[in-house]
Amino acid sequence: MDQAEQLRNLIKAENAKKGGPRPLARVMAVTSGKGGVGKSNTAINLAIQLKKLGQRVIILDADFGLANIEIMFGTVPKHNLCDLIYKGKGIRDIITWGPGDVGFISGGSGIAGMSNLDRNYLEYIIQNLAQLDAITDVIIVDTGAGISDAVLEFLVASGEILLVTTPEPTSITDSYSLLKALNNHPRYMPEYSPVKMIANKVSDRQDGQMLFNKLNAVVSRYLKLPLHYLGSVPEDKELSVGVMQQMPVSLKNPAARSSLAYEEIAAKLMNREISGSVARRGMAAFFSHIVTGKKHSF
Repeated sequence: MDQAEQLRNLIKAENAKKGGPRPLARVMAVTSGKGGVGKSNTAINLAIQLKKLGQRVIILDADFGLANIEIMFGTVPKHNLCDLIYKGKGIRDIITWGPGDVGFISGGSGIAGMSNLDRNYLEYIIQNLAQLDAITDVIIVDTGAGISDAVLEFLVASGEILLVTTPEPTSITDSYSLLKALNNHPRYMPEYSPVKMIANKVSDRQDGQMLFNKLNAVVSRYLKLPLHYLGSVPEDKELSVGVMQQMPVSLKNPAARSSLAYEEIAAKLMNREISGSVARRGMAAFFSHIVTGKKHSF
């Protein structure tokens, strides 16, 4: 029996214990072609806005080694994903609760070694991940910036990909390079992991729409990849002040231009789910995709 089959059986067994399928979380990855474009700020503020809309939200900080989420939240986690995988901690033990009652999990470097775990470890992890699906509605994966293999694996495994791009020429070209690498990935399927762009640090709505049109024209012509537009976030000094004070702008100043923009984007994300255009995959399926290197349904 290969590892993929083991995972499928373990998840089915966990479902059977509870008398049927567990609720599945909505998994979305926030990514960018380069650093410094506001990716982690986007992840945090969207999480807070989704929480305000009644969603239970947890952020997985998968930007290994940088710990941007905990710094921006001003909260130091006691445990990370490695403690679950290798030290016997439960899923609830490794969730740190930040401002606005948004949870986050520090990824550490644990995911990289998951493909070498034996059945006992896999069973324990799947049991815990099934619990995570049950206690949250949305999981936001804050990926590293750029086109590393790890970033691409997270994107391919996610149900939605939120691409943060700014008007800087390097950001546009790097976003295109990321999309090109993603499109060439042997397991990427656009219908299962649609890309939704957020125009960040723009002067106004028109500037954001022009930025999307520019990137979308090139992507449509050369990659034939569908690209959806979620909206724009304006350049806002209030956001920078919040970062300096380790308090997300959506909590520090809900009336700020950037806060209102994040609120609008979060509403769009929820409206698409209500319309039935978003499929919930769940966290166990997300990790099994990374571990086995295969796409399957549970």
